[in-house]
Amino acid sequence: MNNIDNIERPSKEEQKTAMESYDALAAALDQIHSDYPEIEIEETNQRIKIPLKALQLLAKILKETSQGKPISIVPIATEITTQAAAEHIGCSRPHLIKLLETGEISYTKIGKHRRIKYQDIIDYKRKMKAKQRKLLIELMKADEETGLYDS
Repeated sequence: MNNIDNIERPSKEEQKTAMESYDALAAALDQIHSDYPEIEIEETNQRIKIPLKALQLLAKILKETSQGKPISIVPIATEITTQAAAEHIGCSRPHLIKLLETGEISYTKIGKHRRIKYQDIIDYKRKMKAKQRKLLIELMKADEETGLYDS
C-alpha cells in the first residue's frame, strides 16, 4: 500500500475500471440491507463478509479514482511530521511551527521532534476553510452595499 509520500494518479485504464466498478457497487449498495453483507470473489469463489461501512468507503475510493484523483488512506490517529503537515495544509514548515507554538494546532513532542495527529491537521484545515468562506461572504456583502459587486 502506498504511503502519504508517494501517491500516484490513477492511469486512464484504472479510471475506466474504477468508473465501471463504482456504478455496479453503487447500484448494489442501494439494495443491501445488512450491516455485514457477503461478497464473492469470482476468481477464487471465496465469500467474504465485509462491514457495510467498508463497502461504502470502497465506493468513495472508486468514485475518486474514476475521476483521476489520487487516493491515500490514512488512519485518523496517525501522527505525521511537521513537514508532511505543512505540505498538507499548504504552508511553510516555519509557519506550521508558529501554529503549533501558539496552540492553533495541538502536537506532541518526542525528543526534539514534533508530531501532529492527522485528524488535528484535518480539523485545522476545515476550520480555516470555514473562516475563509465567512470572510469571503462578508467581503461580497460589503462590495454589494457599495455597488462594486452585483450578485
